[in-house]
Amino acid sequence: MQLLAFDFGLRQIGLATGNSKTGIATELTVVNAKNGKPDWVEIQKLIQEWQPDLCLVGLPLNMDGTESELSNKSRRFANQVEGRFGLKIEMVDERLSSFEAKGRAREKRHKGNYKAAPVDALAAKILVEQWLESAANP
Repeated sequence: MQLLAFDFGLRQIGLATGNSKTGIATELTVVNAKNGKPDWVEIQKLIQEWQPDLCLVGLPLNMDGTESELSNKSRRFANQVEGRFGLKIEMVDERLSSFEAKGRAREKRHKGNYKAAPVDALAAKILVEQWLESAANP
């Protein structure tokens, strides 16, 4: 199963791909957004290129498991991807994925200027890894 993951944000959306057969996740790119409105042309190009069987969209929850302010916007984005492209969508709990992505970036000697080199694609890769792990260990 070919996967395409989105780490939704109001200014940037990180993307990553993965494959359930190989168990490999790879960060792809970051698509710009304006106030949560993504560059749909760019997203369409990536969907056509990767032809996912399933799209994963990060669900930003609070640490206690309750929905955050961004949860509704993330769900709306997921619904739009589903409606525009006819793709199956699965929401993935993304608590601490951005924190983990920044930690991984620091391990790679990232300079800390996240605006110049965003970690959103790495956060999307973490979503794929989490999904692959949960699928392997139901």
